Amino acid sequence: MARLGIMGGTFDPIHLGHLATAESVRESMNLEKIIFIPAANPPHKTEKKIASSNHRLKMVEFAIQSNPFFEVSTMEIDRQGLSYSLLTVEELHEKFERAELFFITGADAVNDLASWYHAFELLEKCHFIAATRGGSMLDWRSLEKFFGSLAREKIHEVQTPALEISSTDIRNRIANGRSIKYLVPDEVEKYIAREELC
Repeated sequence: MARLGIMGGTFDPIHLGHLATAESVRESMNLEKIIFIPAANPPHKTEKKIASSNHRLKMVEFAIQSNPFFEVSTMEIDRQGLSYSLLTVEELHEKFERAELFFITGADAVNDLASWYHAFELLEKCHFIAATRGGSMLDWRSLEKFFGSLAREKIHEVQTPALEISSTDIRNRIANGRSIKYLVPDEVEKYIAREELC
């Protein structure tokens, strides 16, 4: 059975922290590949201004082009409406019928998993990889209280490189005319400058 990683997010912009986390999880969990899925309309960011989906997709394509184990999917961009993870996982199961799916996100997001759209059903359909770095820890007591035995069965912790990089900080640096070199891949930096994104 194929083991596929899912790396979702706004990616505004994608940065080296995303890439290092994905590669670390791929190796630790013996995944065949990681599918990066830029969100079209993230439910938790409906009031925030984000770069167009086309720009964010291009940046992901540039960022992952040197890694043969990484690929990008436009399924959430192509889909109308909000980018709910459950819909994405169901679509991936249709495309890869015999695949085991591993949804990669931060430990803080996993701690909030109970608030996600149809959270229990989502966890039944895929594993969650909590990328723990620095001081971030999983709240196993709360997770087990909500999900029961499914929590330990389907949620896994993977220690990832502690790269304190955030897309928000990168956007602020751009807005203030500061360097983003070594925070994003070179081709992403060039694209941001060329398209005057901030």
